[in-house]
Amino acid sequence: MVRMTVLASGSKGNSTVVSSSRTRILVDAGLSCRELFKRMLAAGEDPRTLDAILVTHEHQDHVQGLAVTARKLGIPVYFTEPTHRAWVRWMTPRKRLTYADWLAQRKQQAEAAASSEAALNIEIEEKEAFEEEQAIDLNGVADPMSAASKMEARRETDPCALPGGVEYFSAGQGFSVGDIAVTPFTIPHDAADPVGFVFEAEGIRIGLATDLGYMPANAAMRLRRCDVLMLESNHDLDMLRDGPYPWSVKQRVMSRVGHLSNHAAAEFLEESYDGQAAYVVLAHISESNNLPELARISAERALRDHMSLLANKLLLATQEAPLESIVL
Repeated sequence: MVRMTVLASGSKGNSTVVSSSRTRILVDAGLSCRELFKRMLAAGEDPRTLDAILVTHEHQDHVQGLAVTARKLGIPVYFTEPTHRAWVRWMTPRKRLTYADWLAQRKQQAEAAASSEAALNIEIEEKEAFEEEQAIDLNGVADPMSAASKMEARRETDPCALPGGVEYFSAGQGFSVGDIAVTPFTIPHDAADPVGFVFEAEGIRIGLATDLGYMPANAAMRLRRCDVLMLESNHDLDMLRDGPYPWSVKQRVMSRVGHLSNHAAAEFLEESYDGQAAYVVLAHISESNNLPELARISAERALRDHMSLLANKLLLATQEAPLESIVL
């Protein structure tokens, strides 16, 4: 049995569970850990059975609950290396000093150094810090418990700590998590190294392609022969143009590294899609610049010539609640 459950899809958070009989994968963790677990349980998915988290890209609506979820479950997280670096930068933003702040900092340091008492305290503190770093007891023997405690404290204070480990993959190079074969492919989006995925287990193929400005040939090829296809249908062009977003944001959304419109999704379904999926799931539907029925009508018109889909389903993923699980 292969199962896909969309926990959330939209600009406020994205997450999907893909599972086989033996393996469960969480694709993105764009909701808080508490909300992810709540939605999994509501959908009949046990969070404790997850084997790994896979990340498509580092934008907040895909990684918001990643660190806490991975730490609570102690499971590995799979990134491309550039996405991992970008995520670490996002998790640990650097404070930029003004010149005035830098001068004030230097003045404080100079005043502290001028005081003999302060200098003595600094020397003592440095000695204590060194001894703690070396984890030395009074007999000069390394204390493994102290070292372990120090490592645990470091994990607790490091927002990027992932005790279950980090695994790197590269777009175009397949890998496996348990008995699920994973094929990542490059997609055009304004992130460090964004990818879509095709999952294959027990003869079933599931394709996920959201957050892409247009449908490139490599992605269209990867999405052939899928039994389930999850495709972005983000915005209605007229609603976006007339909507509340600043013009700079509208340009980003409509660009070739933005998001697929209803029209672009329909164009792919009509011209490049092979019609093999039992389920087509429209995803990442904007709450501000789209309506579910507009996305549905656009996709239904595009699919009308695919006779194999007459008895199959077109589903819409939402932001507010999990989509009913698809089981094949």
